[in-house]
Amino acid sequence: MVVKRRKAHHSTGKKSKETDKDASTKEIEEPIPQEFAQNRAQRRQDAVQTVEKKSWKTSRRLVFTLGTIVGVLIAFYMGADHVRNNNGELFDNLSMLNLESVRDYLDDWKEVLPQSVSSFIGDMQSSYSSEPLQDLTESFAVGKQMRKEYNMTAKHPVVMVPGVISTGIESWGVEGDSECDSSAHFRKRLWGSFYMLRTMVLDKMCWLKHISLDPITGLDPPHFRLRAAQGFEAADFFMAGYWIWNKILQNLGAIGYDPDKMATAAYDWRLAYLDLERRDRFFTKLKQQIELIHELSGEKVCLVGHSMGSQVMFYFLKWAEAEGKYYGNGGADWTDKHIDSFVNVAGTMLGAPKAVPALISGEMKDTIQLNALAMYGLEKFFSRKERLDMIQTWGGIPSMLPKGGNMIWGNMTFSVEDALNNNTASFGNFIRFEKIKDGAHFKNNCSIEDSIDTIMKLSPWWLQDRIKDQYSFGYAKTEKEMKENEKHHTYWSNPLDVPLPYAPDMKIYCIYGIHNPTERAYVYREQPTNASLNITIDYDSQNPVFFTEGDGTVPLITHSICHKWAQGKSPYNPGGSNVTIVEIKHQPERFDMRGGAKSAEHVDILGSAELNEYILRIASGLGDTIEPRLLSNLSNWVQEIPFPM
Repeated sequence: MVVKRRKAHHSTGKKSKETDKDASTKEIEEPIPQEFAQNRAQRRQDAVQTVEKKSWKTSRRLVFTLGTIVGVLIAFYMGADHVRNNNGELFDNLSMLNLESVRDYLDDWKEVLPQSVSSFIGDMQSSYSSEPLQDLTESFAVGKQMRKEYNMTAKHPVVMVPGVISTGIESWGVEGDSECDSSAHFRKRLWGSFYMLRTMVLDKMCWLKHISLDPITGLDPPHFRLRAAQGFEAADFFMAGYWIWNKILQNLGAIGYDPDKMATAAYDWRLAYLDLERRDRFFTKLKQQIELIHELSGEKVCLVGHSMGSQVMFYFLKWAEAEGKYYGNGGADWTDKHIDSFVNVAGTMLGAPKAVPALISGEMKDTIQLNALAMYGLEKFFSRKERLDMIQTWGGIPSMLPKGGNMIWGNMTFSVEDALNNNTASFGNFIRFEKIKDGAHFKNNCSIEDSIDTIMKLSPWWLQDRIKDQYSFGYAKTEKEMKENEKHHTYWSNPLDVPLPYAPDMKIYCIYGIHNPTERAYVYREQPTNASLNITIDYDSQNPVFFTEGDGTVPLITHSICHKWAQGKSPYNPGGSNVTIVEIKHQPERFDMRGGAKSAEHVDILGSAELNEYILRIASGLGDTIEPRLLSNLSNWVQEIPFPM
């Protein structure tokens, strides 16, 4: 037997093509063993049959799978069509039951099917429910729906106060120093933009010099000057594609709000609270703005604070009434005269445990709420020591340290949250040391109170002085003590040390997420003597972080002050301001990066359809239609907490 083989030619160009063409007609016959040729032919035939067999089985399996799915959907459709024609109410009940019973099954199919088929299933689930489902994550969706159903329009002016890190910060310096020319960054956002990430990567030390504050004064370092961005652009997006307040702005706009009736109170969150007034006159400007829009509109103002922004608002209300230099001097009735409602969204009113590791060891991965890219930059290009040195210059961060001590957060053996904990140790055992070496300086575990003492011991003197002057973390024992504390700014960020303003007509809304695991306690280890940090989280531990109930950033227990206010007139709520508490269950969409319309995560809750609806109701004067909703055990926990009053 012979096999025919073509000669190879390696020339190029037109001549090569002609040569190849000629060569294709020339064949060389080479004899090969007949047995080898037969074996090769048999192997080729077997391979073809195997491929054909696999293709047939694969196609058969795919057809069967798709046929099953289509059959189920056709059954839904035919049943829907028949029942609709005979009994609409019965269909509503049955269709919802059927969809609920098979939804999980179809969701499992989505995981393994091609994207086009997954999309088809999702569309069918929505199309054949009892009512067409509106995508409430779409722009303006909630506002348009509320305007259509309730003829909702703008009423109370709205002032929105962002949380920590939410406001963009831009450079306004033109000097710099010999190693870092500040003029190259003039009016560029060094916090809250892709420019920030680029500068982190290409000029790390220059970025640190800009973003850090002067450690002694807590204000601008020599030759560098950063300021909070202004306007709605300061907080609607952290960076392109990562919204923060944008959904709320859109929905307010859909019911008639414009810059004459709403504003964002952007601030430099790096600064200690009173330093915001000393350097920027932030509170003075905010007070004047509220007074102006109140006068122009004839309506009291709705304040909406998120996270640290709620603390800033509480501080502001005490500042506005207080008398003294750098204080508001507005009088005891200023709040009741100008403020209709205070909306506390996921507020850190009693602090957040995550602030402790930030100030002890520069742990920022889950401490300061950032989007993934910003967090990647800080973790990738900066050591923990560099991050700690930077954070310690930011006087605003200690404001979020937990307040109320062991009364709220528990002692070494007991916390009201322990019912959620399957571990033998209490949540009150806040910092734990599992590996203690001979000669170690840190031998004892720490409660929240002990941890704050540890921060003070490990911090430089200038940070210790700033914390002592600006913040308190305990609680008043008597009503007389609370009234005395109202005279000094040290206590104004702690609602356990000073009461709400006397404002019988002001309405308070506490809205926060639940059912999202949240950091609550940590396992630490002491570093070697030559290390740059004294202690760090022990990531080699089997369980380095303990989680409790919350919104992913702020534990549920932080909101206990809202429940205390809601009990009625008391030393904590002297005016008997009405308090409405709404707990939102965290129910993120599986295929939505930001959780979708039912997310109650600490930042993503700002895009929640439910929260947006509540804000529109409050702003439009329909806040009294909001029903309280308590889904957690917090109200029972509050009964167990030994409040002194």
